[in-house]
Amino acid sequence: MTNPEQPIYLDYNATTPVAPEVLEAMLPYLREEFGNPSSTHPYGRRARQAVERAREQVAALLGASPEEIFFTSGGTEANNLAIRGVAEARPNQRHLITSTIEHPATALPCSYLERQGWEVSWVSVDAEGRMRWEEALAALRGDTALVTLIHANNETGVLQPVKEVARKARAAGAVVHTDAAQSVGKVPVDVVELEVDLLTVVGHKLYAPKGVGALYVRRGTPLKPFALGGGQEHGRRPGTENVPYLVGLGAACELARQRLTRGPTALVELRERLWWRLQAEVPGMRLTGHPTERLPNTLNVRFPGVLGSAVLAGAPEVAASTGSACHEGGETASAILLAMGLPPEDALGAVRLTLGHGTTAEDVDTAAAALARAWRGVARGERG
Repeated sequence: MTNPEQPIYLDYNATTPVAPEVLEAMLPYLREEFGNPSSTHPYGRRARQAVERAREQVAALLGASPEEIFFTSGGTEANNLAIRGVAEARPNQRHLITSTIEHPATALPCSYLERQGWEVSWVSVDAEGRMRWEEALAALRGDTALVTLIHANNETGVLQPVKEVARKARAAGAVVHTDAAQSVGKVPVDVVELEVDLLTVVGHKLYAPKGVGALYVRRGTPLKPFALGGGQEHGRRPGTENVPYLVGLGAACELARQRLTRGPTALVELRERLWWRLQAEVPGMRLTGHPTERLPNTLNVRFPGVLGSAVLAGAPEVAASTGSACHEGGETASAILLAMGLPPEDALGAVRLTLGHGTTAEDVDTAAAALARAWRGVARGERG
């Protein structure tokens, strides 16, 4: 029987556990190797070597050069540095393009700039959650400073046509940023192939600790720091480096690179197994998002006639999430799903199930049975 305090974890898009290999790499820098990388004595030199090794590991995963990798405290800081940093570097071009399905770490900085007098073009998505890239290209103007688009949506897992936009946007003089928090480590992400200028990496989405991330910055990209201090990270992100966590991020990127060579087959098979079992048990269940252009680990489904939150509450054996927001007086449907054109009552039935390298076939079968049983109980209660 599943321990209610240790339910089956199907929320890997929210966060991942720290991989054992990552922890092992970090431990020396949490104990004896405590030097400041800016110091010139042996303790500092060893710390500096560890930071630069981590930079090389992150760069190798992305197909970048090490000098193009800048460490941050995570995705929110990286996105803000990218968006606000470009805006400050290009004050005479006050137009940017983004989409209606961005993570708040992108959407809110864009809204902030909008309040500061910038014009923001919010590109819509189709019913399968794919950004309409032709609309993004049509929005390009001579004063477009930045295009910022999520690479894979955090709720639906749908992969976005960033590459289709990037080349023409850059040719038109815009800087292109993508938030790849969810996709790095799950699918191949190559900055040269994507043709982006800026790309966000988040440690705790790929089996590194929380509180560490990175921003890829193509050589020559205009970018001003929004924090002032020492000269760390070439002044773009000042502050004493968090050496153990940077080492962990580097180790996680190296591990991800190894896993990607083996392909996503195992995760895709488990995801489809979960989908098939749920379909068999829940008549009228719907898949949210594109059927194929999505992350191999992500399954967003809509339970008919009920609240997704009620299904999860009735299935304590499963740890997963919905995209809806709870507040006094009820729930608000996910803004992402509403942007896809789903009716609110339909969107409120959504549950996001995301698998990881620790997920087993037994986990999938147990979770599917528990969720189906919870749905039947909630549906009967609503009818009765």
